[in-house]
Amino acid sequence: MAHLLNAESVTVVHGSRTLLDAVSLGLDDGDRIGVVGRNGEGKSTLLRVLARLQEPDGGRVTTGREVRLGALWQEDRLDPEMTVRQAVMGDMAPHEWAGDAKVRDVLGGLLGGLEAPFVGGLDAQFGRLSGGQRRRVGLAALLISDDDLVMLDEPTNHLDVEGVAWLAQHLNQRWPAGRGGLLVVTHDRWFLDAVCGSIWEVHDGVVDSYEGGYAAYVLTRAERARVAAVTEERRQNTLRKELAWLRRGPPARTSKPQFRIDAAESLIADEPPPRDQMNLAKMATARLGKDVVDLEDVTVTVGSGDEAKTLLEHVTWRIGPGDRIGVVGVNGSGKTTLMKMMLGGPGAPVPTAGRVKRGKTVQAVILSQDVRELDAVADQKVQEAVEKVKGTVRIGGKDVTAGQLLERLGFTKDKIWTRVSDLSGGERRRLQLLRLLMSEPNVLLLDEPTNDLDTDTLAAIEDTLDEWPGTLIVVSHDRYLLERICDKQVALLGDGQIRDLPGGVEEYLKLRAQQEQTGVSSPTSTISEETTPVATAADTRAARKEMARIERQISKLASREEKLHAQMAEKATDHAAISKLDAELREVTAEKDALEEAWLEAAELAG
Repeated sequence: MAHLLNAESVTVVHGSRTLLDAVSLGLDDGDRIGVVGRNGEGKSTLLRVLARLQEPDGGRVTTGREVRLGALWQEDRLDPEMTVRQAVMGDMAPHEWAGDAKVRDVLGGLLGGLEAPFVGGLDAQFGRLSGGQRRRVGLAALLISDDDLVMLDEPTNHLDVEGVAWLAQHLNQRWPAGRGGLLVVTHDRWFLDAVCGSIWEVHDGVVDSYEGGYAAYVLTRAERARVAAVTEERRQNTLRKELAWLRRGPPARTSKPQFRIDAAESLIADEPPPRDQMNLAKMATARLGKDVVDLEDVTVTVGSGDEAKTLLEHVTWRIGPGDRIGVVGVNGSGKTTLMKMMLGGPGAPVPTAGRVKRGKTVQAVILSQDVRELDAVADQKVQEAVEKVKGTVRIGGKDVTAGQLLERLGFTKDKIWTRVSDLSGGERRRLQLLRLLMSEPNVLLLDEPTNDLDTDTLAAIEDTLDEWPGTLIVVSHDRYLLERICDKQVALLGDGQIRDLPGGVEEYLKLRAQQEQTGVSSPTSTISEETTPVATAADTRAARKEMARIERQISKLASREEKLHAQMAEKATDHAAISKLDAELREVTAEKDALEEAWLEAAELAG
């Protein structure tokens, strides 16, 4: 195995703070490493030092002979005067890149093919593109090259669900097994699970290494916290809660060989589901009544004449108290328009036909992608900006003060007395959400809420929203977030309809692939009172009964496993008895594995 990169006692000091303190690490051929950590801990600094773009204050970085290194940074580094074609293909002749399958795959996955969908296509000037388009072009320019080591700093920013899925597949297939190296800073936890074989966590000047993807990282971190008797009770409880949710999650996550959940059973044995759905629905109904937001035969058309585009066409959609719905969709399909129309108020889109009916007690707020609304409190301290909205808020049946909520979402005692104008992008995003929660809305709309947030902050926000009794609508490209905080997902495929996704984002990707192949979208699963099949509810109930039956069997087998282990410990010197017990243990383990697979299949049917 070739050695790609090595860091020896690397130290980086920024002002009075030591970001990296004598850090030593290495990266070999075949390594796929994800880098996580709180905002400001030094993740991007670590990448720049390893790429030898920044000299450390101490120590040194070496790379293997003839190692080709390519990197994507958060800031644009391409000439704004270039065309997209020049930025991506450079001096390659047209017949050369057009005939290269890898180049065509990258162009198709990131830029919509040889005829890019943005104005001007491949001949568009790079500097005139939007931030998201420039990001895609920069990533495409990197990925068509043949680098031995690729470093990516937040590559999923500005990518939609399909773009993230394509990037994960591309990176998994980019090099032969055991070849090439990947180092990626990202807050996208699904992406970490899909691509990475190990995790580096940057914190307090050190870099801790964990085997496996994000799920395995949460497991090992929770176990380390238990062994070390960590006193951060809330932090540990949040980890245990997330770990328990991961255990109940999709098979793609828990079936990874690195993520052996058996080792963590003692941590999560008594951990309840992340949300008490019936209790939350009951509280939401008390606050909202039975009517929240209803779209009744709604049609929405934007533009006029030849430029007219129908975003929604005769859509009926009823949203109830306590509903938690994730929304995914293609760019330009009307996700943001839908959110604003549901919110209502001055400037909200008005249906061309049909009507939007809101309950009388609805108090809706939206977490938009624009943090400029904080400019009005820029000169205030963080805690003052929150208390200006309200001093306490009731969450999970308890009164929570502004200071407690700030602490829960990662604001240290020093930070709460910082001026709002001095906050980072991620900190402003957290403050924006905090101020919304303090206003005690009963309908919360989140438009791409994960931007600029680290994985710990996302976990803390999810933990807080678990106790929030209201109706939640989330537009996001973050698959992990959608699965974690939403009970169902819907899709806008650009055909004017809202489609139910019983299979979640995975079903959305299949629908999109079918749409690309046929040129039209599948008519199945369209949301309306007329097309929701009665059998679906019956199938769901049957699947949940099957899950309960299987869980009882698994519990019995787990008890049998414990007894067998105890018997083997007692008879450690009796080889004949050990052999017999071991054979029985293998049978029990095999039966338990088969039941777990059956449980996962039933869980997918249950939704």
